[in-house]
Amino acid sequence: MTIGAALLMIAIGAILHYAVTATVAGVDIQTVGTILLIVGVIGLILGIWLEFGRGPRDRYREPPPL
Repeated sequence: MTIGAALLMIAIGAILHYAVTATVAGVDIQTVGTILLIVGVIGLILGIWLEFGRGPRDRYREPPPL
């Protein structure tokens, strides 16, 4: 999951959890929003860790010798 996708999930989850007051039969919209918020935060943490947590030697590998 990219950082942008995680931020989008957090935004959609926050809107569903805090701003939407509509009801749908069989679906609790606030619960769906909470789940999207949690998944988005976990995805954001993983995305930042994968992008910036590695050292510089992992970003570039020398080509194998001929």
